[in-house]
This record gives sequence, C-alpha cells and structure tokens, in this order.
Amino acid sequence: MECRVAIDVGGTFTDFVTLRDGEIVTVKTLTNPTRPAQVIRDVLSSMECAPSEVVHATTLATNALLGQEKLDLPRTALLTTKGFRDVVEIGRQNRPRLYDLYFQKPRQLVPRELRIEVDERVDAQGNVLRKVREEEIEAISERLRKEGVKSVAVSYLHSYLNPDNEERTGRVLSRHFRYVSLSSRVSPEPREYERTSTTLVNAVLMPFISSYLEELRFIPNLYIMSSSGGLVDVEEATSRPVQLVESGPASGVVASASLFPGQVISFDMGGTTAKAGVVLDGRFEITTEYEVGGEVHHGRVVKGSGYPIRFPFVDLAEVSAGGGTVIWRDEAGALRVGPVSAGADPGPMCYGRGGEKPTITDANLVLGRVGEFLAGGLKLNRELAMRGLSFLGDPHEVSKEALELVNLEMARAIRLVTVERGLDPSGFTLVAFGGAGPQHALYLAEELGIRTVKVPPYPGLFSAMGLLLADWRFEARKSYPQDLEAEFAQLERSLAERLRGKVDLFLRYADVRYQGQGWELTVPVSDSSEIRRIFDEKHLSTYGFVLDREIEIVTIRVFAVRRRPLSLSIRFGQGDAPTGRRRVFLDEEWAEVNVYTREKLRRGFKVKGPAIIEEFSSTTVVRDGWEATIDDSITLVRP
Repeated sequence: MECRVAIDVGGTFTDFVTLRDGEIVTVKTLTNPTRPAQVIRDVLSSMECAPSEVVHATTLATNALLGQEKLDLPRTALLTTKGFRDVVEIGRQNRPRLYDLYFQKPRQLVPRELRIEVDERVDAQGNVLRKVREEEIEAISERLRKEGVKSVAVSYLHSYLNPDNEERTGRVLSRHFRYVSLSSRVSPEPREYERTSTTLVNAVLMPFISSYLEELRFIPNLYIMSSSGGLVDVEEATSRPVQLVESGPASGVVASASLFPGQVISFDMGGTTAKAGVVLDGRFEITTEYEVGGEVHHGRVVKGSGYPIRFPFVDLAEVSAGGGTVIWRDEAGALRVGPVSAGADPGPMCYGRGGEKPTITDANLVLGRVGEFLAGGLKLNRELAMRGLSFLGDPHEVSKEALELVNLEMARAIRLVTVERGLDPSGFTLVAFGGAGPQHALYLAEELGIRTVKVPPYPGLFSAMGLLLADWRFEARKSYPQDLEAEFAQLERSLAERLRGKVDLFLRYADVRYQGQGWELTVPVSDSSEIRRIFDEKHLSTYGFVLDREIEIVTIRVFAVRRRPLSLSIRFGQGDAPTGRRRVFLDEEWAEVNVYTREKLRRGFKVKGPAIIEEFSSTTVVRDGWEATIDDSITLVRP
C-alpha cells in the first residue's frame, strides 16, 4: 500500500505525518541531533506502507552554521574581483551591541588566505572591462586543491548584470571541485557584501546538505521545504542549499494559509522556539533579508550579528520561547526565561533524562496545565519539575511568573509581524499550534485583543502537515529590469522550461524603493501599473510616511507554483463527557476543572472554560470566559 509522508526535524522532536487513503497516521519521536537521517530511516522502515512521496523540512543548514551537530565547517575558498577580498570582513557599519567593548564579529566562514583576488572586471553597466583568464583560474584551482579546499564560492563585482566572467570561472573550477557556488546563480542582486555573504553561506552548506541528502537517497520522490514556503527537488536543494535555512518554520505558515481563509496570525510554539507569521487572504508575506546564525532580540534579528542572506523567506518573527526554554535568575536575582533551551537531550527536568535546569514545560506541568503523558508515550515527572523550580524560589510562584514572562516575549513577536507592519492584530484569527502553542494561545489572545483562536488538527505535528499542503515553488530573479513586463515574462518562460511546462500559476514580486533610498520593500505584483500604489501603501504602513519621489525597481522575482491538491479526513468521537478532573492554576487561582480528550469528542460539542482539552500531540487550555467548539479545528471564542 502506498502513502505520502511528511517529516519535520525540529530542535526537540522529529514529526512524521503519513497520509494514506485520506487517513492520517502520526509519529512523534525525539530528535537525534547528531544522526537525524538514521531516525528517519528507522521510522520509515517500520511503516506498514511504502512512501510514494516524502516531503521534508530540516534544521541541518542552520545548525551547521551555528556550530552544532558536532560538525566542522568544510574548508571553503572565495574567488572575488581584485581589490575586494575583504568585503565580507569589512561588512556594514552596523554594530549589534554599540557599547559592548568586548563584542566580536561572527567568525569568518573563509580565512583571509583563502579569499583569492582574480584579475577581472565588469563595470556598473555590465560591460566586461577585463575578461577572466582561464589559465589564472587553473593555477588558483591547483593551489586550492593543495590547501584541502572542498567548496569554492565565486562573487565578482556586478556579475548580476553580466555573469560571463563568473560562468567562465565556474567551468574551470568544476573540473577540479565538486562544489562550486556562483553569485550570479545563487543571488543575482546588487550589494556586493550581501551577495558575497549569501554565496559563501551557500558554498559552506553544499557539502553538508549534499551528504545529508545522499543518506536519504533510499527515499523515492524526496522533496524539501524551502524558506520561501514551497517545495524544491533534491537537485535544487543541493545546488542552492542557502534556501533551506528556515525550512522548518515556513511550513507552519504554509499550512495556516492553506486551511484558514481571511486574516490569520500563524503562531507556532514548539520545544525550542516560538514563531509568528501573518497570512492575508491565503497569501503569506515574503521578505528577502535575513541573517543566519545571528542574535535575536525580542523577535528581531539583530543586524550585523550573523551572516546576511539575500534570498526569499517567509516573513517570520522568532523568539527563544519553547517548551524546553530554560528558566533562570540573573546576577541581580531577577527571574529570566531563555534564550537557552534544554532541547531534546537532556530536555526539561520532568522528562527524567538527566536535565538539571527547569523549563517552561516544567512550569506548565507544576501548574497542572499539561498532564503526565507527552506525545510518544513519554511520562512526565512532576516531582523532578518541582525540585528544579524550587532552586529558584517557591515553585508555583516561579512557574506563574515564568509563564507570564514567556507570554510577553511571544506577544512581542506577534506585534512585530502585525503592529509593526501596520496591521491591527485584534482583527485577526490566531491559529495556535506546535506542542506548546495551544497551552499559551488564549493568554496571548487576551494580551493582543484577539477574540477568535483556532487550534488545528494534530497541532503538535501541524508544521509537518504543512509539508503535505505545500505547493512546489521555484524562484528566478533579475536586477535592474529595463522592460518590466518583458522581463517578467522572460523569467516565467525560463521557469516553465525548467519545469517542463508543469506550472499552475506564476507569482510576481518586485523590490522597490524611492529614488535616493538605500533599501527596498518587497511588494507583490499582479499589475505592473499598480506597483507605485502598492508600494506607497506598504511604505506608509511600514514607516508611517510616503515620499513625493519617483520609485526605482531594483530586483524583480517570479515564483513558479505547481499545486498539490490534498484532502484530509478528520476523525471525531461520539462523546461529550469529560475523561477526568484536574487541579489547575489558570486565572490567578487554583481550580478543579474538567479534562476532555479531543479524539473522543463529537463534532459540534462545546466546552466552556475553565477546562483542559488533551490530545496526542498537545494540550489546549480553555480559560474562564472562553468557549471551545469541536470541529475540524477547535474554535475558541470569547463571547
């Protein structure tokens, strides 16, 4: 029997969702940070069906750059235009911590001795002033081979306008090296620092991602989630692995966009982080700026703290607030939450796997908001949680304060993608998922003035389900277009040829700025004549003003989308009785509340708060004054 399988490798859990004849089967297991492919092999081999298609999201790209996975970065070299070898080290003027005398920049991905200058030049109009000499590249290749280099990045000045010199260099390098990244293929955009950084990150990741995908070669029809919210094939993932950096978080937003119409806030709280994104009438926001491996401050990526990447990403705010986030006190004795996470190994103290630091999961357990059993049959130990929290003070008071702190941190992340984008969150529906999301959703809703919350089916595995709902999505771009409509059409033709005509629709975007500005905003383009109006509206909502200046279109990009229709069958029970009662601290006091099992409840049944609804992968806390209706999703409203 054949089936379709989605696999989401997170920081704490690895989730499997199998679709077989419309029915869903789920598996949730702890992530093995050092051998993620082995976990996948073990679970797939134990399945009763043969996967006809596997879709996958992975944290491997990010973890490699963060120095995790017990992996050393591959020895990588950079070829660049003469006089520009230090661009990646000079970077920009941003200083993440202005008054920190001991601040150090991120380690360089390529040491200076492996940043090689090439005697070539293309001018700002795309004219070749000095053609690259193949014999020079041959000599450089021989030197780099002796240095033990595995991967080579090439980033020449203005190659986004004329890639001829980079292409000539790439042909020579490919005779000596398996992994070659050309900036004109990876990131054909202006700004040499960001373009070079993007190409370098791609070059560093190529050996990792290639070897990882080779371990999964036993899987037929394998597709990978990209950071832009669509699936790419193994060939695309191997050649441009830089687009996998935010592979996992994107799938939750995709699932929210697919299943919930209207104005939606996607809120995903897992074991390590919490992510928030916005969906407007089925369309999620796209951004082209990101810094991987950098610091995050209240959901904002701190500029200058990581490695810049210019590539399409689903617009997300992410904070260190998950079930495994550690609770601690600083030198002044103030209670703090995060950014350190206990992860999967050893995990929260209540897991009984050797953890020595109390976490958000421990706090929820002590206050009765989660039960004794977790997905996968893991039994939680309340005594261990109490012991760990006691080191910080009264365990109940510490738990209450820690949960208030983490809720404020997650509310900030939601405000980043709503209020700071000119959107009023009170007019949105909050879609809460992840293993911990439904536990905190109503507290966030009240903080933000939201009156409707939905908990989707299989919330703890919803990001994995998003992989099954995602479309195929391939991207192409061009900088400084001269004839907008003609060049949009040319990008569409090139993508159609690549996909052999199997395209359901094209999505157009443009990076636009006012003349004289240094940075752009990305806007969707349905009608070229409407770009000015759409850009003015977005500039006003983002910055609070517009300028009476001409606009400049810096880069255009096209996504070719191929639909993947999917029908889901949600099972309901026939009951309406609680399965037990539990003492829970919910609204400033302890109370005995009913506990329901979601899988046993009939469609349309209403649960009035205060109450707890438990299921395989998560727990929904229903606060006093809220009512939950059991449907395909649990719909929580405040009358």
